[in-house]
Amino acid sequence: MFNLDPNASPIVVGVLVSLILASVITWTIVLLKTIQVWRMRRQNNKFRAAFWAAKDLQDAANLEGFGGPVYRVAQVGFHALNEADSVADLRHSGDRQEVLERSLRQQIQKERVTRESGLVVLASIGSTSPFIGLFGTVWGIMHALTGISKAGSASLDVVAGPIGEALLATGVGIAVAVPAVLAYNFFLRRLKTSSNNLDDFAEDLIKVLRRVSYRKVVDANGKADASSAGVVHTLKGAVA
Repeated sequence: MFNLDPNASPIVVGVLVSLILASVITWTIVLLKTIQVWRMRRQNNKFRAAFWAAKDLQDAANLEGFGGPVYRVAQVGFHALNEADSVADLRHSGDRQEVLERSLRQQIQKERVTRESGLVVLASIGSTSPFIGLFGTVWGIMHALTGISKAGSASLDVVAGPIGEALLATGVGIAVAVPAVLAYNFFLRRLKTSSNNLDDFAEDLIKVLRRVSYRKVVDANGKADASSAGVVHTLKGAVA
């Protein structure tokens, strides 16, 4: 690919091959993460629209055919409430709101771990590729100087080839690192935004459940009308 001299150092060749492999891994992760972000965003928007359009919480809990982090968080919340009323063990000890908040917090953390996949690899490639390339350059220059001393000549024809091949390693290292760093920063930003939106959805879900529970108590006691304890259907965060 780079038309290297047949006498080029095997170390330099190994460095270049490693950097090319790292570049392939970087672009593969970028493609997969882009698809993941696009799919999750579409799934979240689709479920949000159906969730807040449901007539009541029972209809919202019975929604099927959806996917995405928001859907899974909502299902975990409803499941936790059902278990809190029917299961008596240490895991479900405490009041219903504590059980709900704990379950939602754990699921949000699981979703975050899932979306973090690949970011460590991008960060590692972005931070180490320039130094790997620099190592190849230093080694290549040492190899080139050795060859020049054996040739007994320091003319441009003798020096240009080996030194140019050595410097190529640094250039390739930087070229591999820049996309990895940019991709890491972009997907990290998306991860923070999505995590904040999940937190907001969980908070809104808890508020809705609390309001519905309060309305049921008020209606049972006959002390207020339905309008004084209506459910506010608002969702913070535009997209995830």
